[in-house]
Amino acid sequence: MERRTLGATGLEVGAVGLGCMPMSWAYSASQQRGDRSLGAVHAALDAGVTLLDTADMYGPFTNELLLGRALRGRRAEAFVATKCGLLVGDGHIVANGRPSYVRRACDASLRRLQTDVIDLYQLHRADPEVPVEETWGAMAELVTAGKVRALGWCAVGVRRSRRGASDLYDGTIRQLERVQQEFPVSAVQAELSVWAPEALARLLPWCAARGVGFLAAMPLGNGFLTGTLTPGGGFEPEDLRARHPRFTAEMMAANQPLVAGLRRVAERHGGEAAGTTPAQVALAWTLAQGRHVVPVPGTKRGRWAVENARAARLALTARDLAEIAALPPARGSWD
Repeated sequence: MERRTLGATGLEVGAVGLGCMPMSWAYSASQQRGDRSLGAVHAALDAGVTLLDTADMYGPFTNELLLGRALRGRRAEAFVATKCGLLVGDGHIVANGRPSYVRRACDASLRRLQTDVIDLYQLHRADPEVPVEETWGAMAELVTAGKVRALGWCAVGVRRSRRGASDLYDGTIRQLERVQQEFPVSAVQAELSVWAPEALARLLPWCAARGVGFLAAMPLGNGFLTGTLTPGGGFEPEDLRARHPRFTAEMMAANQPLVAGLRRVAERHGGEAAGTTPAQVALAWTLAQGRHVVPVPGTKRGRWAVENARAARLALTARDLAEIAALPPARGSWD
C-alpha cells in the first residue's frame, strides 16, 4: 500500500487506516464479537494497513484490550494510535486534562495494548478546567520518557458553528496554535467525508501549511456512504446512529443522491465487476484532498477492512472529482 507521512517527525503509515471503535463501542452491540474483530485487524494488516486507531474510552478500555490481543506477534507491523482525556461515567462523558491523570492514563493504555510505546498519543478533548499547555506538556514528557513517539490532537465531536462551516474549527485552531508552541503536533484527527467536508475550509489547510498529518475520521459517513444502509431499516438502541438526526428514515432517503453519485463514479471504474464500490470512491475522494490526509474508516469485519484498504489503489480523475464536488450538500442537522 502507498505510504503517507504524519508530521515533521516523518512517521510513515499506510495511506488508509483502520478505526477500531466499532469493534467494541457505539455501533451494533449484537454484532461485536472478539473473534471477528481480531480477524478484522489481521485482515487489515495483511492488506497493508498499518495505522490502527483506538482510545481508552472505547468500551471503556475493552477496545485497547482487544487491540493488544490482536497485535500479539504482529506489533512491528502496526502503527498504534490511541487517545486520552475523556472519562466515561454512568450516562455521561467528562474531560480530564490534569497532568497526573494523563501520566496514569498512558501507563494504563500501554498495559492494555501490551506494548512498550504508543506511536501516536492523541488528546481526545481539551479539559476546560485545565490550561491546555499543562495537558500538552504532560503528554510531551511521555515522548521524552520514551513511552510515546508522537502527539496528536483529536477534533472529532466539534459541533457545527452557527456562523457557518468556515468558522467550525476556529476554537480548535486557536488551541492548536497554543500547543504547537510547546511541542510539535504530528497529526490532527477530525471528521472529513463527502457529506461532512467542513474541515476543508480551514483545518485541513492549517495542517498542510505546517506539515501536520490529518487523520480523516468517519470518512464513510458512519456507514451511510457505503450504500449498504436502508432508509428506515432501524438501528440497535445502543447504536449512536439511532439518535443521530441524519439517520432518520426521512433524512437517509433525502441524502440518497450522494450515494447515487458515488455509485456512478464507481461504475466508471468498473463497478462491482471490478470490485469498485461507492465506499472506495468515498475513501479515494478523501485521499485526494492532500498527501497529508489518511482516512481512518472504522469496521469490525475483515471483508470491509480489506475493501477499504483497496481504496488506496483507486485514482479518481478530474472528472470524477468535479462530479463529486457537484453533488448536493447533505441534508439534515449534524448536531
